[in-house]
Order: sequence, then C-alpha cells, then structure tokens
Amino acid sequence: MTDKFPNSARVVVIGGGVMGCSTAYHLAKAGCHDVVLLERKQLTSGTSWHSAAQVRALRSSENLTRMIQYSAELYQSLEAETGQSTGWLQTGSLSLATNKERFTHIKRQASLARLFGVEAEVVSPEEAGRLWPLIRTDDLVGAVWSPEDGRVNPSDLCAALSKGARAHGAKVIEDAPVTGFSVRNGRVTGVETAQGTIACEAVALCAGLWSHSVAALAGVSAPLHACEHFYLLTQPMEEITGHLPTLGDHDAHLYLRDDVGGLLVGSFEPNARAIGLDKLPQDFAFDLLAEDWDHFEPMLMNGIHRIPALEKAEARMLLNGPESFTPDGRFLLGESPELRGFFLGCGMNSAGMASSGGAGRWLAEWILAGEATLDLWPVDIRRFAPFHNNMRALRERVPEVLATHYVTEAPHREFETARNIRHGPLHERQLAKGAHFSPRMGWERPSYFAPSGPAEKFSPTFDKPVFFDFIAAEHKTAREAVALFDQSSYGKLRVQGNDAEALLQRLCANHMDVPPGRVVYTGMLNARGGYESDCTVFRYSEDEFLIVTGTAQPVRDADWIRRNMSDNEDVRLSDVTTAMAVLALAGPNARELMSAVSDDDFSNETFPYMRWKDIEVGPWSVKAARLSYVGELGWELYVPTEFAPGVYDLLCDVGSRFDLRDAGTTAMTGLRLEKGYRAWGHELTPETTPLEAGLRFAAKIDKGTAFIGQAALRQQREDGVRKRVVGFTLDDPAALAIGGEPIVWDGRFVGQVSSAAFGHTVGRTVALGTVMAVGTSVDDMVAAGGFEIEIASERFAATANFRAPYDPSGDRLRGLA
Repeated sequence: MTDKFPNSARVVVIGGGVMGCSTAYHLAKAGCHDVVLLERKQLTSGTSWHSAAQVRALRSSENLTRMIQYSAELYQSLEAETGQSTGWLQTGSLSLATNKERFTHIKRQASLARLFGVEAEVVSPEEAGRLWPLIRTDDLVGAVWSPEDGRVNPSDLCAALSKGARAHGAKVIEDAPVTGFSVRNGRVTGVETAQGTIACEAVALCAGLWSHSVAALAGVSAPLHACEHFYLLTQPMEEITGHLPTLGDHDAHLYLRDDVGGLLVGSFEPNARAIGLDKLPQDFAFDLLAEDWDHFEPMLMNGIHRIPALEKAEARMLLNGPESFTPDGRFLLGESPELRGFFLGCGMNSAGMASSGGAGRWLAEWILAGEATLDLWPVDIRRFAPFHNNMRALRERVPEVLATHYVTEAPHREFETARNIRHGPLHERQLAKGAHFSPRMGWERPSYFAPSGPAEKFSPTFDKPVFFDFIAAEHKTAREAVALFDQSSYGKLRVQGNDAEALLQRLCANHMDVPPGRVVYTGMLNARGGYESDCTVFRYSEDEFLIVTGTAQPVRDADWIRRNMSDNEDVRLSDVTTAMAVLALAGPNARELMSAVSDDDFSNETFPYMRWKDIEVGPWSVKAARLSYVGELGWELYVPTEFAPGVYDLLCDVGSRFDLRDAGTTAMTGLRLEKGYRAWGHELTPETTPLEAGLRFAAKIDKGTAFIGQAALRQQREDGVRKRVVGFTLDDPAALAIGGEPIVWDGRFVGQVSSAAFGHTVGRTVALGTVMAVGTSVDDMVAAGGFEIEIASERFAATANFRAPYDPSGDRLRGLA
C-alpha cells in the first residue's frame, strides 16, 4: 500500500481483478495519470486468480471480436513493456460438433472469423483427432480449428497490467474496501473508504462479484449475480506430453485443455447453481467454494466419453469458484444512466480474461471522451432498466445463463426463467389466441400466433422453424387483407416545455419545427454523424412532443436526451411507455376497418401519410397516426392503457368482416425487410450515418438550426461515402440467412448482413447489410452484381439492390395502389 492515502483523483477504479487492472492501465497510458485503483483485499483475490484464462477471439459482433483480438495482442506485448510475463501461450482452439445444428453453428462462427480477419478452418473428424490425439472422434460430424487462440496466466496478467498502470502514474491500493460514495447534483463526486474519502470526477466499478452491492451504495443498478463454476484438475498424465489446443466439446457442456502435464476439464452444466454473497465469508479472498462431486459427476462422465484416458487420471482438485453472470450473458460496460460519472465494467460471464484487455481499453476511452468511441451496444449498461436489478429475478435467471453458455445461436432461442416481468394490456387475450411470446426489455411480446391454440415449445433450428407456415399466413394477411400488430412495448418519451422544440431541433437530424399534427421520422446522431437513436416524433402542441422508439431503447434514448440538455432549458422529459398501448393495423383493408369502427374520415386527402389525429373508436378516444412499419396502408392507434382491451375487442369483432388476423414480431421483421426498412441496432448504429444508411431524406443536412452530427454529415457529403446499406435477395429460395452472415463480392469479404428473414411475399430470403467499397464505389459494385452471402461457410448467390424488393415505389404504403 502507498504511504499516504490519496484524497483526490480524476478517476477511481474499484476492483483489482483483470478488468480493474486493465481499466487503470489504459486510463494511465492514455495520459490520465491521476488514477487510483482500490482493491478490497489483494489483486486478483476474487475471481480472476482461479480463471481458466482462455482467450478465444470470436464473438457475435465485429467490435466484440476486435475487443478480444486487441486483448490477445496486448497480452503478448505487455512483457516487453513491463518486464512481467503474462504467461501467454498461443495453443489454438478446436471446437467439436456432434450433430447437424452444432456443426452449422461452428461453421457460421468460422465464416465470421474469416470476415473479421481471424484464422479459422472447418476440419473433418479425422483431422480433429490429429490435432487432439486423445479425443474420441467416432461420434463427431466435424470441427473448427482456430490456430490464433491462446491462454494466459491470470495472476501474471494482472501483475503486468498493474505494473504498467503504476509505471504510467496510477496508484494501486490494496486492503481498501469501498464503504460509500459522495454524490452531488446527480453526479458522483467521491469514493468513501475506512481510510478516507477520495474526491473524484469519475468512478469505474470493476468489482466482479461485489459490483451489485457496491453499486447499490451509490443507488446504481448493476444487474449481475454469482454462480458456482466448476472445473476439474488432474495430476500429470503420461498421455499429455506438451501443450494442446483448448478443446470445446460444447454439446457436452465442456471445455478442456492441458494444465501442468494433466488436464483441466471445465463445464457450463445444465443444473447450474446461483450463490448469494451472503453465503461467502466477509473476508473472502483467494478462497473457493466446497467441492461437489455429485454435482459434477455428469460432466465428468461427458469428459470421459470424449477423452477415455481421463477415466484413469488421478484428480488433483475439483475447483468450485464463484463467478458473476448477467441476465443476458453479456457483460456490463459504460456510464450508468442513473448517476453521471459512474461507469461500470463488470459481470464478465466467465469471459473476463478474454474480454478485459479490450474492454478495459474502451471503458477508459469512454470515461475520457464522455461517450463510447465505437458501437458497444451489445454490452452497454443502458440495455437494462432498473427493474433488471431485482435480486430474486437475477437469482432465478443466472443459473440458466451459465447453463446455456454453449447453446447454439439458432434463431428464436429464448431464456425460460425470470419471465413474465412486463405484460401488455392484451396479454391474456393474445395467450388465448395461441400467441407465442418472446421477451424484450422485460416485455412479453407476441412473436407469432398458432391458430390451433397455445403455442407449444420448439427446438430452435437453423432450418425452417416449425411455425414457418404460421408466419407465412401472417405475411399474407398483412399484404392482402389487414393484420393487427401489438406495438405497445415500443418506448414512448414525452418531451414538454417552452424549449422542447429547440432541444429536439438540436438533437434530431430532421426538421422538428413542424405544425402540431405532424409525425416526423428522424435520427438522433452523435458528433460523428452515427445513429444514437432512430425514432418517430409526434408533435402534439407548441410545447409538447412524443418520441416513439424501439422496445429496447427508452433507457438509452432518455439518457442521450438528458445528457444533451442544458441546465437553463425549460424541458421536461418523462417515460410514458406504460401509459398507452399501440395497436397497428396494416394492409389493404385497413381503411375499411377503420371506417367501420370510427366516424372519422380516413381518406388520403383528409388523413395523409405521416399525420396524426385525435379520433373516436367506438366509445373510446384515441390518437391515430397514418404510419406502417411493414410497408402497407395502415394506422397506429395510441390508446390509453385502460381502453386497450375494449378497443382491441372491437377491432377483432368488426375486423372479421375484413379478414383481420393478429400478427407478431417475427412476421413484422420479414415484412419490413421486404420493404427495405432499417432498424436501429441492426442497420443503424453509432457507426452508421444517414448517408451510408440511404436515409438522406430524414437528415436535413442544410437546415438552418445546427444539430449534433451536422458537421460530420456535411464533411461526408463532400468526401463521399465508403460504405452503404444494401438490400439483398438470395437467388436460391432454399437458402436461409438469419443475420450476421458475411457478404462477398468478387470473391472478397466486403461486409456483413445486419438483418435477414424469409420474405414470404417474394418467396425467398431478404436481407440488409453494410457493404464496404472495394476498388470502386458501392454503387458500381451493386450495378455490377456478383454478390454472395456466406451461410455456415457455404456461399449463395444474392441479388443486390438499393430499391426494396416489394413495392419499391411505396404506392401501397400511401394508399395509391
């Protein structure tokens, strides 16, 4: 410990595991020398010291993969910088498949790896046996070999990072548990310990297992919970003569590697168990939980099946250590929307060693820049709301998160625990109609309807799902009759006050100075011109607007608005999501149905596109907006929640005359892709501009009022774009893309699919993806053709176009067809 306890710092990092050490190192190396790292006991003494320390590069998104690639590069270079070895060993990794679904999964991973510049090769069972001579191969259907993966020594890695942090001016203080925080005007201003208070500008909470309880001291949510995590260590085995690749036998829930001449056999077992911090001693440090051989026995049997020599091995120990997991299996990163200056980097879901090199770097950049420097939405803390912090729900969910750590990424896979947190007002009615619900931001949303009754459970698959025909029928209804979509879960933010228009003019790329009764489609951009949000804005009156945003976005959007509000502006922001339901009617019969339930005039002349009105539906007063996210004639009805069941029943009763049918989110995705409609978090990201997205019409670059991102868009207009969002239809009707696949042009990787679904109207898969210019402009590439989509390491011809494959003129949407 340092001789004198500091009384101030620019940033205080809490936690001396790998994430805390990495964050302190990167802050100090970036020139922020006034950094203090506080550790409750000793460095690495919580979870980091007993990590299996695998560093496997591939993740589901490019930026998360880049994060781990950076980690590997850092871990290899730290010894030269600090003189402290990290124990880096580049052994490679081998992923096994024992069934078709797993093989498709790992082949998809291999495709992504090559797209992101990570070496990966699909190999036969025989080749897998040559790479790992001890494994049984007779039940394998294939494998993927990744030679660049490796592992580290966790204690040595943390020692190197902390040494590097000190060399750049950071202070590292052990035996200094945090007891509280100082807060003023909604911002953290100090960290309290038994040895004194450290005044600071920012806090980085990287306290692992203890992050939930430490965050609570500041009134901040950190939705994570500890689980028991097991691995077996054997004594040296004569069969192990050197280092072997990390082995993933994920159908058996196992990872395996050599360790000091023996084997390490770890598991993410189906019967995982949560453990509360109240079960741990208060001075828990470099400690473990009790061995439980009965619990681990099924995993041991799986290990013996894969490596028969394991049966005769002598056990050295069965390690059981607590690790923290989050509700969705992805870690927490970024500034809390609940307290300015309070950043989180925790809940690593057993991937801390692999992720923390890059995660610590980008958390440090976020702290210093005041915003994320690249798209980190998959791990952004703002994807959660405060209700996700509930300990009972976390205790129920995290064992399933651990147990499903190795599930395939087949579409429509959903967590089964901690469900039914938020129901819309129509939930019971939809359930009675056979709705299958999928969770989103806690909401249970109808994914599809099974007309024969309540939807049965199904096994997710990369092939056509069992409910394929149900989705086809919902598509057909929207295109030929009228479909009813429940959009009640969409986020709704009310902006009021004398300066509401001025604020939105500054935040939004489109014109907000429109008359009441208008609806405006717009983006809220960052200084780089990228999308922070994609939303629809209703102007209610001179001083009141309603922002309608995606189901997952209200916390993020509200945070973005608040951080860009001036203290002297007369603006009030409130989340009114639960105050109103949204019932969307879409299809050629929508006007007739609306006219049958209301005396208002729904003609094009009286009720044009992108307008809203107060209307009466039966005995209820609602707001109706002439909008459709599926590209058909339609209205969205904004209904006070208490009116929603009555309005719904009336629409269904009268709608039977017009062939009305309920439709879910799965059909909506296919329908919007047939129309080429973009979605935030897919096509629209903080790294995508309106010019690149093909949405220049919604960004008034030359409007007189300056808006965030305007200068970047003007510069990009002058320089030209080097990437564009492009639409695709797969030529082979049997080819099924689901999103995330590499885009190939002229034999080269040029981009990635951001959204894909089967388009039942056009009879084939439709997709959107971002294409990078290679040797010529994207426009010329599209004109030349020759695109392919790589699905699970197999390439399929695709037709590229900037125009939608369905109703490209938009006549149906505007009621002209």
